[in-house]
Amino acid sequence: MRRPVVVGLDGSPESLAAADWAAREALRRGLPLRLLYAFEGLPAEASDLPELAAPRYWAGRVLRGTMDRLAETYPQVPLGAEQIARPAPEALLAAEAEVLVLGNRAFSGFAGLLADSVGLATVARAPGPVVLVPATYAQGPEAGSAYHPVVMGVDTAHPCDEVLEFAFDAAALRRAPLRTVHAWHPRHVPSGHASREDAERALDLALGPWREKYPNVDVHRIVDDGRAAQRLLHASADACLLVVGRRIRPARLGPHTGPVAHAVLHHARCPVAIVPHA
Repeated sequence: MRRPVVVGLDGSPESLAAADWAAREALRRGLPLRLLYAFEGLPAEASDLPELAAPRYWAGRVLRGTMDRLAETYPQVPLGAEQIARPAPEALLAAEAEVLVLGNRAFSGFAGLLADSVGLATVARAPGPVVLVPATYAQGPEAGSAYHPVVMGVDTAHPCDEVLEFAFDAAALRRAPLRTVHAWHPRHVPSGHASREDAERALDLALGPWREKYPNVDVHRIVDDGRAAQRLLHASADACLLVVGRRIRPARLGPHTGPVAHAVLHHARCPVAIVPHA
């Protein structure tokens, strides 16, 4: 049985935009959608304390309102909802989602940066893909078209099947072109002598098997000089989705998002998918 698309809610404009994005993604994938509201709780034996009445009431109100709206807009999507009295990152990481969707508060000012610590903590530890959606994207070019591609960053030194598969699949589901970006510069190459042509050949080699698997996806490749995050942000200015990888580190090193993923999460104007890989 395939897992559902799961979206974390907290009543913010960002999380409501994430719920709409998640519903469209569930519809595309033919999956159910699960709405999850987590709040700081107390032990089970203290569950009847009045201190929990307010967060329970607010969680229920947000879930009911969102369920009603999504059921009307996306009647084909099976919906479920749950409120959990535990820290949000813990609840989200235990959700067993095919895709986990969260609101991105990177553009909400100082308070938004504080609140976004939940999203960053979740992204850094999630075992599967996490998509962060800004509130400004509520009416964005989600359907995908020749003018709104899926954009993917590719590290040709360490091409990752998980990232490539997610991006090709996302483009195929949206019938959108896939714009692949590799940031290249001779000083970043150990020999110091590699040419742009070498970088282009390496990108073609990484993309080759996936082009064969997804022959209907129109692939555009960009090999450009500069920092990876800057090139990705520039390439995704008109995108419906930006896909980047996150390397899974050993437990002793602790969770992290990586510099490229961290930068695009804070500056990209479109939804960003962070895909973990070995």
